[in-house]
Amino acid sequence: MTDKFDKEPADATPPVSKEASVPPEAIKAIPVRHFGRYVSAVVVLALVGLLVNAFATAEKIQWSAVGDKMFDSTVLAGAGRTLLISVLAMILGVVLGVILAVMRLSKNPVTSWVAWVYIWFFRGTPVYVQLLLWFNLALIFPMLNLGPIYKDEMTDVMTPFMCALLGLGLNEAAYMAEICRAGLMAVDEGQTEASHALGMSHGKTLRRIVIPQAMRVIVPPTGNEFINMLKTSSLVYAVTYNELLRATSTIGSTSYAVMEMLFVASIWYLVMTSVFSVFQYYLERYYARGSSRSLPPTVFQKIKANMLGLGSERGKAA
Repeated sequence: MTDKFDKEPADATPPVSKEASVPPEAIKAIPVRHFGRYVSAVVVLALVGLLVNAFATAEKIQWSAVGDKMFDSTVLAGAGRTLLISVLAMILGVVLGVILAVMRLSKNPVTSWVAWVYIWFFRGTPVYVQLLLWFNLALIFPMLNLGPIYKDEMTDVMTPFMCALLGLGLNEAAYMAEICRAGLMAVDEGQTEASHALGMSHGKTLRRIVIPQAMRVIVPPTGNEFINMLKTSSLVYAVTYNELLRATSTIGSTSYAVMEMLFVASIWYLVMTSVFSVFQYYLERYYARGSSRSLPPTVFQKIKANMLGLGSERGKAA
């Protein structure tokens, strides 16, 4: 004898209760108010406003002179010399820095020790002192005698331009050597071993394998060093090189507009550093192609994204 059981059809749906059919209430998110942020913002803006007002209402500052001398021929020539000496000194520093970095990583103890001593000396003494040493080199070596190649008095050789170039470039090479060494060491040793297994020489491995991969690490601090070089170039004032600061100071001393010309020099330094900061950003973005899945957005892409985001918020509000 078999028992009979009441079975429901397979496709039957369970009864839905009235409570389950009611949709949940929308969550009302109440943002936390940070009153401390508002107070600090007001205090900072008030201090900035007082500072701006103090400069704007200063009786002894003629702001019209800043605009009149901004594009003066002497100022423009000084800015051009600042840019020239900075670029040339940076090129010298990068080239010599790469050589010193390779020497530091060499298994030859002599070359490694020489590179270490060079870096130790030029990083341990101020740039200003190094410029003065080059400027007064004729006190130690009155004559530069290279045999049949070249011979002349040291005072004629060590011109203000040459003193500025050697003082800035050789000092920068010490810092670039450490930056390049860090970049070279950031590349996995397996890359070098694999290239040697393929029969590539050590120099070819550096040029084609190691250095291209190390550029991603080298480029950001190198850009910072160049921007710092633009500002450090004002120290060549001590060796009578007529760069931007010396040109503006000369005009200020003759026209009695000392503060105004310092403002002119500051504006030009800000313009040059800002322009090269943009170049640095795009250069970093270029070398980040092989390491990042998505490249960082450019300046115009950021502006476009912000404009689209603002437009969508207005549409939702409407």
